[in-house]
Amino acid sequence: MSFTPVYIPVGVPTFHLESAQDQFERSVKLLRSVDENFIVPGEMLLSLDKLRDYMQGLRPDLIVFQNLTFANAAYMSEVLRRFDCPVLLWTLREPVIDGGRLRLNSLTGAYSAANTLRAFDDRPFSYVFGAPEEKETVEAVKASVAAARVKKNMRSLRLAAVGHTPQGFGFGRALDSELMSTFGVELEAIEARELIDEAKKLTDAELASAVADTEKATVGLDKTPENNVLDHARLLNAYRSYVKSHNIGALASRCWPDFFTAFGTPVCTVLSMLNDEGVAAACEADIYGALSMWIGMQLSGEPVFFGDPVSLDEGENTVTFWHCGAAACSLARHDTGAVVGVHPNRKIGPAMDFGCEAFPEATIFRIGREPDGSFRFFIAEGEALDKPKQFIGTSIVVKTFCDSRGMVEQSVRDGFEPHFVVIKGLHARTLETLAEMYGFDVYRYTVDAGLCRGNDQ
Repeated sequence: MSFTPVYIPVGVPTFHLESAQDQFERSVKLLRSVDENFIVPGEMLLSLDKLRDYMQGLRPDLIVFQNLTFANAAYMSEVLRRFDCPVLLWTLREPVIDGGRLRLNSLTGAYSAANTLRAFDDRPFSYVFGAPEEKETVEAVKASVAAARVKKNMRSLRLAAVGHTPQGFGFGRALDSELMSTFGVELEAIEARELIDEAKKLTDAELASAVADTEKATVGLDKTPENNVLDHARLLNAYRSYVKSHNIGALASRCWPDFFTAFGTPVCTVLSMLNDEGVAAACEADIYGALSMWIGMQLSGEPVFFGDPVSLDEGENTVTFWHCGAAACSLARHDTGAVVGVHPNRKIGPAMDFGCEAFPEATIFRIGREPDGSFRFFIAEGEALDKPKQFIGTSIVVKTFCDSRGMVEQSVRDGFEPHFVVIKGLHARTLETLAEMYGFDVYRYTVDAGLCRGNDQ
């Protein structure tokens, strides 16, 4: 999907235009280095008429609004009248302080613009202060572009709920109207029974491709009883067909007890395969877990791990995340591959049974809910260690940058849901920016005098 970021540099001609022109050219260079498709004006917008002319025909997905010099609130008002999209408000550092003329006065302009943003239906926005080459500025622009792209793409996402959450797992439920009004996500619902019935209709002759695909992606499938391998292939074909025909980008699937009691074969490896095929697939019908996975996959371009925090090691400063066996095969350790085993409780396969590969940068993430129903983001960063499988099922061990015990204790007190995703790469800044675009609270667990904290505490 095309993405259109737009640069709006405003000012008035009564300030030092040579300094403003220099900042304008350096800003364009930065923006184009982040995204070559940035729309930029051919000149500084030093009057309301020039601003209006420039905005004609634009359909921005992100606006970088910059005060090249001071400009009054009318400039931001003109923008807000026309567009409803994420805004990064950028203040330039005063280039020279020598007791002489104030050359830009960008900061006062930012206060006027921000005051208008808040007054105009309390529009959420992001903010950065700094010159074009400063690290903080570069990171803010990169995060805003990445977050705005995710936000736009989410508006075309179709997410499927396959069955209902088990009793006691209500934290994963979502209303279709809520997903649409908040995120622009279309929620489809289908009973697990319907996909099981579709799977049962398939003949053995129709399963060769699904069996071959699973054999290629996994290790040890031949140790699974043939009837379970064939039933897995039936489920995989049924899920693939549903995903394709309904243009599903993410799904949250019921798993136990139905697939054991009504079908005799788990859905774990089906979800594993779907994750490697680019469909964010969460188990236990956790809809917001699936949406968290989808966001992580958008940011990293790779499958993410979905699981429970199950073990804490203060000596290593680690938290182990685990689940029954639905992790993407591509996440498996290279020395073992994506080993196939049995479900740890039901002792029926195929289910994935491996430890995940190490990667030096990792982000732990969850879209959560406050008790009043408002949304919040859990964010922490760390490193995924080179560890073997910790328990039957799939596991990943994350050494957090903050104190792991502090993070666990505080996030339990904060009442977060028990499912999290682990994403390759460091994406906290982008996720914080995405939360800002929605007006959500952020609980980012960071190092602060050796302790972890939510940044809104």
